[in-house]
Amino acid sequence: MSGNVLAHEMGISRVAVWKAVQALLEAGYAIETKDTGYLFSPNNEKDFLYPWEFGENEGNFHHYLSTTNTMDRARELALRGADSGTVITADRQTAGKCRNGRTWISRSGGLYFSILERPRLTIADYPLFSLVLQIAVVKTISSVCGKTAYLRWPNDIYINNRKIAAITTEVSGEGDLLTWLIGGIGINVNNKGPTIKAISCAEIIKRQTSRKEILCKILEEFETTKKIIYSTAIYSQGSSALAAEWNSLTDSIGAKAAVFEPKNKENDSNKEPVEILKRGIFKGIDPLGRCILETKDETLVFNQGSVSLQLAI
Repeated sequence: MSGNVLAHEMGISRVAVWKAVQALLEAGYAIETKDTGYLFSPNNEKDFLYPWEFGENEGNFHHYLSTTNTMDRARELALRGADSGTVITADRQTAGKCRNGRTWISRSGGLYFSILERPRLTIADYPLFSLVLQIAVVKTISSVCGKTAYLRWPNDIYINNRKIAAITTEVSGEGDLLTWLIGGIGINVNNKGPTIKAISCAEIIKRQTSRKEILCKILEEFETTKKIIYSTAIYSQGSSALAAEWNSLTDSIGAKAAVFEPKNKENDSNKEPVEILKRGIFKGIDPLGRCILETKDETLVFNQGSVSLQLAI
């Protein structure tokens, strides 16, 4: 299409059209300039996460080419009053976050995003939203990879015993009610797994796949699963339906396990010293998302908090 036609139809100058085309080129879009005008082929489009890629929902999205991590940006937006449903994406994170101060290695090609929610829940019920996110992500990854992905308590997702995704949450409240909740998600999509214990979607399906499509599927699944909370949750007692759904998506029920807590939470190494709290058999989660561990003498429950679960599988 010629610059003249574009300028006329949009009611702007040809110079404005040229500047807009240059901005798109700088953003990475493949636009050819010919004697007859500008040529754009969607078939040559890269895997972009810019807000305008999400159509009428553009206003809900914020994208960064590089940032410390999407959780930091989401917190800033939450404090400025951003609406529930706001999504923050990044192509690269220089300080990706995991639980207990650990770092999520954010290689180019991965999907890194945070969701801001303002749920009508008590602070005690915040783990329910973490469960919803985990369920949405694991179902999407299974669909995309054509292989069953499994949940591991408290926040990881595995395929073939190799980590492919992780989720972390941050909350703020007033009194006993949540003011806002942020879920941060990191998924190995088109990047190579950062360690031999990790894997990516591309390594499984042997081709690159769309981060945008994966994100849209997760958000759709998230909205569907979120309804379970409001239809089944009992004040400060959680949701048995949500727990049953989560338990059906894990491969670790019945496995020997140890509940442990890092001794040095500031150390982002995966080899930090840990303190084993209890050993036993993992029996799934309860309606509040707590780990159920059966020992010789008793059955214990552990909140997500700072503890983790190590499986002997």
